Amino acid sequence: MGNVRYEEVQCRQALNRVEGMGFRWSLNPYRGCVHGCQYCFARRYHGFLELNASEDFTGIIFVKVNCPDALRQELSRPSWRGDAVAVGTATDPYQPIEGRYGLTRRCLEVLALKRTPVSLVTKGTMIVRDSDVLTEAARRAGSTVCFSVTTLDPELWRSLEPGTPPPLKRLQAMGQLVRAGVKAGVLLAPVIPGITDGRDNLEAVVRAAAEQGACFLGANVLHLKPGTREHFMGFLNSDYPGLLPAYQRLYPGSYTPKQFQETLQGQVQTLKRQHHLGERPSPVIQPEERPRQLPLGV
Repeated sequence: MGNVRYEEVQCRQALNRVEGMGFRWSLNPYRGCVHGCQYCFARRYHGFLELNASEDFTGIIFVKVNCPDALRQELSRPSWRGDAVAVGTATDPYQPIEGRYGLTRRCLEVLALKRTPVSLVTKGTMIVRDSDVLTEAARRAGSTVCFSVTTLDPELWRSLEPGTPPPLKRLQAMGQLVRAGVKAGVLLAPVIPGITDGRDNLEAVVRAAAEQGACFLGANVLHLKPGTREHFMGFLNSDYPGLLPAYQRLYPGSYTPKQFQETLQGQVQTLKRQHHLGERPSPVIQPEERPRQLPLGV
């Protein structure tokens, strides 16, 4: 990854309004990510800052040091209706720098205190540190954690996700959260055509997720929007040059054909049935009628 430069910045607002998704608000305490996933859709966002989607995305990380305070102000407004907030939609909230700044934890504390439902996506095993606040958030309003896992194969993992914790460690962290009372599961995403879409690879992830007690499992096929597309095609040219012609046919735009996606979803659904991994109830206590005293620094 080389040297990483962390830049502390002040955000004007913590929450971002989202259109066309299953949630209305997102929250990202960091911008850029040292996990370095070759396929990361968020790479393109660095281009908005006139930075590149390759070295700059993994080498220049913006730390929104006032994010928890800004979030507290926004959730305290009379107009706030308690909508669910998705954390980590554009950069991993548990990349290593979280150990120093603790911004994600502090934001979760605010969300729990304000009885706001939260969903979180991560590849970071550091999340088990925050099982207490996630459990409290579950009691107060609901919390869901999605662990992104694309493969269990060591060589593929090192190639595709060079800065991330090992996939099995992520699944073990998921299991810990489930046992602590958090609704946690797996996003088998993105599924990468020609690399991770083989049945053996898909089944290995589904089986391991079921063994670790995943409450759910979803899957999506890789999409390649401008910025991310150029980086990923460069990666293919370097590591999988034989796949380039197939990708040029499969990706005339940002997405694969609908039939390809439907076939993949059908395969995953079959594997889920075979391994008895449906939508499982989590051991979460129902939201309380009255707030509890949080032993948290908010």
